[in-house]
This record gives sequence, structure tokens and C-alpha cells, in this order.
Amino acid sequence: MSEFEFLFVLFSLVMGLSLVELLTGLGRALELRLAQDERRQGLKFGWLSPLLAVFVILDLLSFWMFAWAIRDLIKVTSLSTLGVVAFCGAYFLAARLVFPSQPERYRDLDNHYFEVRRTVFAMLIVMVAIQWAFVLTQPSLAAAASSPLTLGLTALLLALMLAAMVIRNKAASIAVLAALVLRYLLVYLT
Repeated sequence: MSEFEFLFVLFSLVMGLSLVELLTGLGRALELRLAQDERRQGLKFGWLSPLLAVFVILDLLSFWMFAWAIRDLIKVTSLSTLGVVAFCGAYFLAARLVFPSQPERYRDLDNHYFEVRRTVFAMLIVMVAIQWAFVLTQPSLAAAASSPLTLGLTALLLALMLAAMVIRNKAASIAVLAALVLRYLLVYLT
């Protein structure tokens, strides 16, 4: 077993649980929405939490692919193991917040989005910073990452995430989240 494989098991486990947490939250909210009878007003699903979930999934997948790209640079140390746990743990917490654990407490999931968006995006921004800190310590990665396209796409990602943290308007928030999702889809498809 290589050093990468040893650490990637832990990385995969926690990142996989993050995906499960997102999908479980979505399922829980959908289940509540579908279980509503005609006598009670159902849970308003909205666009914000589902778009945030799609974005977090795409962001998580991008870090998963990054881990594969740097597999030859990974060494097993106490620090790298702690880093994997902290990094993946932050992802799990961000994923955990996307949907409420008790959606029945909400009439509108968009309200939940506005309660958690700053925390979720702050964690994701910190993880981008950690990724870039690692990249800049690796000469082979730093050279490739300094391309105008890579820098521009990262700047766009950060600008959109910062905008999502501060925008209070529902329509503008939907537009920013859609732009974040579109950015990842374009990166993945090109």
C-alpha cells in the first residue's frame, strides 16, 4: 500500500460521509415536503438550499480530484494525517449545515440557507486557501497553478463565494449560486 493509498482511505471515508450527509439532508427535506397533506401548508423547498447542495457537491468533487492529482506528493506524517482529518472534517461540517436536521421546523428552506450560508462559505473559502497554501509549497504545482486561467477561475470562485456570503436578496442569491454551479460545470466539461 502506498502512502497516498493509506491517507486516501481516511480522506475517502470522511469525504464520502460528507456526500452522504448532503444527500441525506436533501432526502429528509424531500420526504417532509412529500408527506404534507392538504390540510397543512407544506415545506417550501425554494432554490437556495438545493443550489447550495449542488455547489458543495461539485466543490467536494473538485477537492477529491485534486487529491488524486497530488497523490505522488503525499507523505504519511502525523501532520498530514491531522491535516486530512481537519480538512475533511470541515467539509463534513459544511455539508452537514446545508440542510437542517429538522426541516419540519422551517416553513421555507430559503430561510435556513440565509442562516447558514456565511458559515458554509467561510469554511469552503478557508479550504481553498489551504489548498493554495499547499500548491504554493510545491514547485511543480505552483508553476502550473500560476496560469492566468487557473488564477482567474480561482478569483472568480472566491469572488462568487464572498458575494454569496453577503447578499441578502433571494433572487440575487439564486443568481450567484447558479453562477457558482455553472463555473464548476464549465470547468468539469472543458
